[in-house]
Amino acid sequence: MPVIATIMNSVTGQPIQKMRFGRMPKPWASFTLESGELVTADRVDIGKPAPGKVVVPVSVWVTPRR
Repeated sequence: MPVIATIMNSVTGQPIQKMRFGRMPKPWASFTLESGELVTADRVDIGKPAPGKVVVPVSVWVTPRR
């Protein structure tokens, strides 16, 4: 089952984009954003699903270079 994660900016705390992963991303994973920038995950946060829901919120925190 693919994981849809929100990519978050570690500096500003703002979301950058949504991204689909084939499996749960590792905290050291590197990937390319829509802007073409290569980033490495600082941390991966896994939240609790909303009551009655199965989807777990996942946030991947990255530090963009710009």
